[in-house]
Amino acid sequence: MSEEFDAYAPFSYDPVTVADKTVVVVGGTSGIGRGIALACAEEGANVVPTSRTAERVEHVAGEVRERGAEALERTCDVTDRASLERLADAAVDRFGDVDALVNSPSAIARSSVVDVTDDEWDGVLDVQLTGVHRTVQTFVRETGVESVINIASLSSQMGIPDLVAYATAKGGIDSYTRAAAKDLGPEVRINAIRPGFIATAQTADAYVEGSPRYERITARAPAKRIGRPEDVAGAAVYLASDAASYVTGSILTVDGGFFPSAFE
Repeated sequence: MSEEFDAYAPFSYDPVTVADKTVVVVGGTSGIGRGIALACAEEGANVVPTSRTAERVEHVAGEVRERGAEALERTCDVTDRASLERLADAAVDRFGDVDALVNSPSAIARSSVVDVTDDEWDGVLDVQLTGVHRTVQTFVRETGVESVINIASLSSQMGIPDLVAYATAKGGIDSYTRAAAKDLGPEVRINAIRPGFIATAQTADAYVEGSPRYERITARAPAKRIGRPEDVAGAAVYLASDAASYVTGSILTVDGGFFPSAFE
């Protein structure tokens, strides 16, 4: 056996936790973003759940506090750089710095290639792609953020009818995440989570148990169920934690095995 090999070398392991970190969740007041905000709160992080609607921000901040965590209430609009700068400044003023940033803004247009209007196209991309870039750029410039997590989509990998603007934006998130990892490392890690079919208040009608759509999805996915925001939240906690310190430029798929399972 080589003398260079030490079977008893010291071993240390960073646990999967965001305790005492500060996590800003853009789009953190509904659906997947809210799930991530609440999971981080349960793990002991300071949480800034933000969106454009003050009432939703106030409600989710209350849910964060119910879990024993500190919350900061601020609205923001990812199409407005000044709004993002105020958000970053407020987070730093309150908590000292920002450790992790989650980008989960929401905009969708249910139109086909033939029917989508310029306003619909521009509106979706300005939020889902350019808005994510504005947010990343602002927080990298204004804070000491170490981990960025973008919410991608399975729609970037497969054709889904009437989602052309959304799918295009999410495909851009995949590429942006990889390119940004090269630009921002080693100081900042940036990854994405690619959820599959997730049941939220916004999508519940689409995934009614027993419906043809529900049956097609659950028949193909080895997990045999529709996903929940909690499933995505667990992945986000990992990527925000020090346990993922060697992970950057990656896209973590959370879809119950749906995408790679082409055949029954």
